[in-house]
Amino acid sequence: MTDPTLPGAAGGPADAARVTAIGLTASAPAHGMQYRHVGRSGLRASAIGVGCFPFGGFLDEAASHRVVHAALDLGINYFDTANSYGVGRSEEILGTALAGSRRHQAVIATKFGNRMADGPNDVGASRIAVIRACEASLRRLRTDHIDLYQLHWPDRATPIEETLRALDDLVRAGKVRYIGASNLYEWELCEALFTARALGVPGFISAQDFHNLLYRDIEKRMEPFCVKHGIGMTAYFPLAGGMLTDTYQRGVPMPAGTRAATSPSTASWHTPRNWAVQEQLAAFARERGWPLARMALAWMLQRPATFTVIAGADNPAQLADNVAALAIRFTPEDLLEIDRITLVEEDRTVAPVYRTLRPEKVYEFEAMQRARTHRGEP
Repeated sequence: MTDPTLPGAAGGPADAARVTAIGLTASAPAHGMQYRHVGRSGLRASAIGVGCFPFGGFLDEAASHRVVHAALDLGINYFDTANSYGVGRSEEILGTALAGSRRHQAVIATKFGNRMADGPNDVGASRIAVIRACEASLRRLRTDHIDLYQLHWPDRATPIEETLRALDDLVRAGKVRYIGASNLYEWELCEALFTARALGVPGFISAQDFHNLLYRDIEKRMEPFCVKHGIGMTAYFPLAGGMLTDTYQRGVPMPAGTRAATSPSTASWHTPRNWAVQEQLAAFARERGWPLARMALAWMLQRPATFTVIAGADNPAQLADNVAALAIRFTPEDLLEIDRITLVEEDRTVAPVYRTLRPEKVYEFEAMQRARTHRGEP
């Protein structure tokens, strides 16, 4: 008999019909949600996630709780936070939102490594810092385990062996299920991968980095590495600070009440180059009847290593709009046109002389090569 008090257990007449001798028959995912493996691990995350940075800052606790509960109702299970978001406040609010029966529905992904206090061991990825940070995050999140624990930034003063062994201890203790990394250079992720193999300890299954339609350099080296070695990718700023939405226009003041209207970083996004690309992307999306933000998230979802796209949401309506990105399908021609619009710079990773004299030795960014050919350039 199924115990309805257990996490994930069936209950009620509808669920009773699904009970078999070998468990439950599969049901359709809520609201058509897709679930993807994180790299080559067995962990499955919703293709749309929730970025929890606004919790406790731009969003108060009640509004944050509404976002979390609406996300779960939409089939979203992936919540990305960090101990440094609000110096612990984001984790606290996520923990209270999930407290009780809803914790088992969520994949909590949090991060460590940024400074949390003034002591010499309150920052970084040393053994003492890792263990201390994990224990504090568990308390704030009101849980006995973290599903995906991520190194937020590289700590180049600490050997990666020390960090990986500390994380292995947390996994063995049952306090962490999987580990990931964020903001590492390609060589650092490679070093971590092969060091973990040499030590016989768990390696990073995920990499979270800066990537969107306006900033695509990560596709040159990091993405191929992650594809080859089975590391799942997700991105922060997938909407480029709001530029990849229909909310803002060049030369028009930011709407009152939006994050961009008060953020000190807004101007850094609004370069002439970014506006020129954004306006072409917006026109491309309008021709196909797609909101720009929805198209931008859908484009991220078709990247070969991406397991989830995390975007902040201020209310349940924005969450539903994010989920609608799952319905967008691109043709090969669509993707080529997006490359043509966005890959407008010269690929400066290859010496120009080799393009002319020894083209057979050039392993250029292939998407940029296709875009250049599509524009009729040599």
